[in-house]
Amino acid sequence: MPAILVPHAGTDPLILEVGFGATAVDLAGPPGTTGEAAVGLVRTALDHPPGGPALAAHAVPGDRVAVALAGPVPQPTAVIAALRSALATVDAVAGAPVVLAAQGGGTAVPRGATAFTGHTAAETAYLAADEAGRPLYLARALVDADLVVEVASWQWDAALHAADPTLAVWPAFGRAGSATPLERGLARRGRKGLEAWTLAAERMRWHLGVTACLRLVPGRDGTLLAACFGTPSAAAAAARAGAMGWRPRIAAPAALAVATLSPFATGPASFTRAVAAAARVTTPDGTICVIGDVAAPGPVFRRWREGVAIRALVTEAVAGRDPALVADAVQARLFARVLGSRRLVLLSSLDAALVEELDFGNARSPEAIERLAARAASLVVLREADLLWPRHPGG
Repeated sequence: MPAILVPHAGTDPLILEVGFGATAVDLAGPPGTTGEAAVGLVRTALDHPPGGPALAAHAVPGDRVAVALAGPVPQPTAVIAALRSALATVDAVAGAPVVLAAQGGGTAVPRGATAFTGHTAAETAYLAADEAGRPLYLARALVDADLVVEVASWQWDAALHAADPTLAVWPAFGRAGSATPLERGLARRGRKGLEAWTLAAERMRWHLGVTACLRLVPGRDGTLLAACFGTPSAAAAAARAGAMGWRPRIAAPAALAVATLSPFATGPASFTRAVAAAARVTTPDGTICVIGDVAAPGPVFRRWREGVAIRALVTEAVAGRDPALVADAVQARLFARVLGSRRLVLLSSLDAALVEELDFGNARSPEAIERLAARAASLVVLREADLLWPRHPGG
């Protein structure tokens, strides 16, 4: 069986070879486009959406237009160029569109966009009140706009068995802490808390009057696979269908999984998604190896790994006032469920002492992973595992 080459930052690729009689599967998402081809793909979606008006038809002369990038998107320069080009066909739109990029988890600001953090009151304005009468504040540029174009990736979240719920105009463009009530629901109820998150995003779109949504499906290696434009529901449905290439099927779980991270991996949630994807194709007593820049876990996660019951930790975090602890509790709960009794080995930049404290295996060199592969009865490689949601007949 041919060797599988796995890239590793700063070194030559890992060479994974299994022994005689062993099996190996290499999973990766579909390839996409870059540069001018990506511009053309997005422009076609904006100009010729199925079952609805083109982007230019959403605007009228004099409109103030705002583009809301809800998280990292594939080929951001091409996406912004295509949006500006499509809107330039509208006569007398009031100035160039404002492009806001929601910042979270250390994502970079695309060229041509302005960062939104939500940390200052001046960044936001009152939009509406929730069911309890509490005020809801959203990015001022979006509230002031006549037309808001919501732009977001469509990415699977294997830990939640759904699309990533954070990639939406709300709470990405709310004041700092807007996500905390929704994260409390995820911490308390796990996947069952997704319904409240979805409803909150839909209500905010309704209050804001969002009728134009661009959903982008990443291809492997940071490329753009598909662009889907229309109403939020129509764009999401088309993107879901376009993202099925990220749901590969294998014959059976393997004893060893080796997972890499995508260019979109930005924090603990990406680490959890990667482990969740690998766990789906790994036997309950198998080993998962994660390769890449893994984010250091928070105090809730660490205490869980030290032996404190996860339920007690989640209850304590949810009852407190620290949003960071609530977010950490969400990841700890999801991580505990997906990892189960599997062994986890890291080849990362994390300090070796921290990895040992977490009771994970620390691969000191790529050769350590290569030796694990050589001894494994079965191997599955997941490239950009945080974007994958693989399937097998038993699960």
